[in-house]
Amino acid sequence: MIILLIIMTFFWLMLMYYSAINIAGIWHRLKKKEAPELLHYPSVAIFIPAHNEEVVIADTLRAMARLQYPGKLDIYLLNDNSSDRTGAIADEFARAFSSIHHIPVPMGEPKGKSRVLNYGLKISQSDYFAVYDADNEPEPDALKKLVEAAENNEKAAGAVGYVKTKNMAKNALTRMIGLEFQVFQLLMQCGRWALFRLGSLAGTNMLVKRQVVQELGEYDVRALAEDAELTVRITAMGYHLPVVPASRTWEQEPEKIKTFVRQRTRWLTGNLYLLEKSIHDLSHWKGRTFALSLQHVFTYLFFAVLLLVSDIFFIMGLLGFTLPDMRAPILILWFMSYIVYTSQLLSALVVDDNVSVKNVCFILLMYFTYAQLFIILLFRSSLSYIWNRLRGQTITWDKTERFKGREESL
Repeated sequence: MIILLIIMTFFWLMLMYYSAINIAGIWHRLKKKEAPELLHYPSVAIFIPAHNEEVVIADTLRAMARLQYPGKLDIYLLNDNSSDRTGAIADEFARAFSSIHHIPVPMGEPKGKSRVLNYGLKISQSDYFAVYDADNEPEPDALKKLVEAAENNEKAAGAVGYVKTKNMAKNALTRMIGLEFQVFQLLMQCGRWALFRLGSLAGTNMLVKRQVVQELGEYDVRALAEDAELTVRITAMGYHLPVVPASRTWEQEPEKIKTFVRQRTRWLTGNLYLLEKSIHDLSHWKGRTFALSLQHVFTYLFFAVLLLVSDIFFIMGLLGFTLPDMRAPILILWFMSYIVYTSQLLSALVVDDNVSVKNVCFILLMYFTYAQLFIILLFRSSLSYIWNRLRGQTITWDKTERFKGREESL
């Protein structure tokens, strides 16, 4: 009974927290207030880390060439020892566009995005740098809106935009990923910014002041979730990361379960590293950074436990088992979990003007399918993280498989 009361207490606290974030996100998103244009636009270097990206890199560089930015802009394709045609394609674009540069990255350890980005910082000069993944196609004004948001906020260390799924209609998996991204990008990000002035770097379509990163000692090369790790350090220093939903990029999401599991295992493992780091660093629990660290605990500890407990209670109830006698029906744990999860998805659908019968049907089923994968993923990543920590090994970067899209000439 005591254990159940503790679980219920944390459950209701988490529900209230996420409900408040959800409501604030809707309010902030519906305002649609954008930063004014600038008299002078600072210089920006765009970094595109790439390793064997011949399937998607042409579309990405084509989108980069269409960017409309009034200031000085240099685009660096950071080629991390690709063995396919990534380098040849990059050379073709570098010859056609003076702003695009193909930069071979020397070999080094540990492998991963953080090391490549640190190399990009060393070979470039600019006031800001932006990061886009190798499968991203930003809209022409995406970068301009990020810079305007950062420059119009005195405490800003950069800005973060909205990531949309360009292959959302491919299959059921990509549709669910796209719907999940709408919740995080449109509601959770906007809600935290509205309530706490907190933004979270998303790893792509993000802008950061070079001076701030140099002050912090560049990227942590051991962090698989380098965006989340850098976010915590930036926030702990008192800086802001404005959320700019009007700045949009389109990226390809995994089209196979195997690819999805490998990608999300890497993400969760990286966040477990950050969670352990937060336990040892008290600066992660001070001021506004407290909300970020608290969300990590909620997401990677309490949410998984509550999801599992709610499933157990639901199945026991269906099978006719006698549940513990409490003042409130124990099955409300499952019902409220389902209602809050589903209402967040439906809210994001309305805010993003993406309502359809198919999307609504998928949302009603996602708690039973897509959300349950989180338990498996967390279990898998936890085993991997603990095993590598016991052996004293650094967990290596795992590249996400790309899928063939449309073909166009340069």
